[in-house]
Amino acid sequence: MKFIVSSSELLSHLQSVGRVIGNKNTMPVLDNFLFRIEGNQLNITASDLETTLDTVINLDSVDEAGAVAVPAKFLIESLRDFAEQPLTFVANANNSIEISWAGGRFNIPGTPAEDYPAKPSLDNVLTTLSLPANVLLDAISRTLYATADDELRPVMNGIFFDLGETTSSFVASDAHKLVSYTRSDIKADKAANFILPKKPANLLKNILGKMTDTITVELDAKNAVFTLPNYSLTCRLVEGTYPAYRSVIPKDNPFKLTVDRIDLMNCVRRVAVFSNQASNLIKLKVTENEIVVSAQDLDFSVSAYERVSCQYSGDEIEIGFKSTFLTDILNNLTSSNVMIELADANRAGLILPVEKGDENEDILTLLMPMMIGV
Repeated sequence: MKFIVSSSELLSHLQSVGRVIGNKNTMPVLDNFLFRIEGNQLNITASDLETTLDTVINLDSVDEAGAVAVPAKFLIESLRDFAEQPLTFVANANNSIEISWAGGRFNIPGTPAEDYPAKPSLDNVLTTLSLPANVLLDAISRTLYATADDELRPVMNGIFFDLGETTSSFVASDAHKLVSYTRSDIKADKAANFILPKKPANLLKNILGKMTDTITVELDAKNAVFTLPNYSLTCRLVEGTYPAYRSVIPKDNPFKLTVDRIDLMNCVRRVAVFSNQASNLIKLKVTENEIVVSAQDLDFSVSAYERVSCQYSGDEIEIGFKSTFLTDILNNLTSSNVMIELADANRAGLILPVEKGDENEDILTLLMPMMIGV
C-alpha cells in the first residue's frame, strides 16, 4: 500500500476518530487505526467494539491499494508537530510502515488488517431518519448534560431518541433532572425509539459542530448507524426500556414566575458558595415579583441570601433545589428569560424557555426538589 496525504488533513481526521479508542482495550489490535485504500480514498476506522467510527480522505496520489492497522498513539503524537506538508505512506508486505516527508522518515510496526474486528451491520432496519446536522447537534447538546452515571440503571446513561411520524423527542434524565427536546419538523419513516450511549453522543457532538449537511440515522434492534459527510458512526445501543418520562411531567403546576435567566443563574452560583458542600441545597422563596435565593452551611457558620426580581403573582412558596442541577439547566437553556412552574415544596418544578430559538422546537426541563427541613 502506498499513497500521499496532507499531514494536517490526516491529523484532523485521526483526532476525530481517535476519540473512540479506549484506554484499556480488550483486544490489542483496537489500539490501532485501520487504514484501507479503496480507489482514490483513504478509509480510516477506529473502534472499541461497542462504537466504530469511520472517516474518508480523498487522495490525489495513490500508487497501490491495500490495508493495514497502524498504531494510533505513535501516529497521532508524531503528527502533532508537523507543519502542513505532503506525507508519503508505505505499508510493506510484512506490515511494516514507513512514513516519509521532505526532511525525514520514520518507521513503525503495523498489524495485519485481517486481525481488525469487522464493523457490525444492520440486520433488519426498523426505521430511517434524516435531519440537518445542526438539529442533531442541538438535540445532543441540549440533553447530554442530564444523562446519568448509574451502573444499576444503564438505560439512564444515554439519550433517549423517541422518533415519531409527526414529531420526534430527545430525552435525558438522571432521576433528579429531566430534559425533553422536541422537534415538530423531524419525522421518522416509522415510529421507533432507542437509547444512544454517552460516548457516541459525545463523538457526534464533536463532529457535528463542523457540518451543515443532512445526517441519516438507521437502526435495528441492537445498533444504530449515523451517516455523515466523510464520516460514519456505528454504535451498539443501550439495551432496556426507557422509563415512561411523560408520566412524571406535572401538568398542573399553578404557580408561574418569569425571571431573567442569566440573573437567576449568576445569583444561584454566588449564593451556592455558602451552601453545604454535601447537599448543595439552596432555597428559593418566591413572593410577589421577587425571589429570595438563600443557602447556609451550619458546619462552618456561613450563610448568604440574594434577591432577584421576577414577574409573579400568586401564593408565597418556598422550595429547595440542588444548586448544581439548577445551574446546569439554566446554563443549557438559551432564552433570555425562563418561566418556572411550581406547585409546592414536594413536587417537581418545570423550567421552560420563554423565547423560542426555533419555531419547530420545544424544550422542557424538570427538576426534582430537595427537602428544606424545618
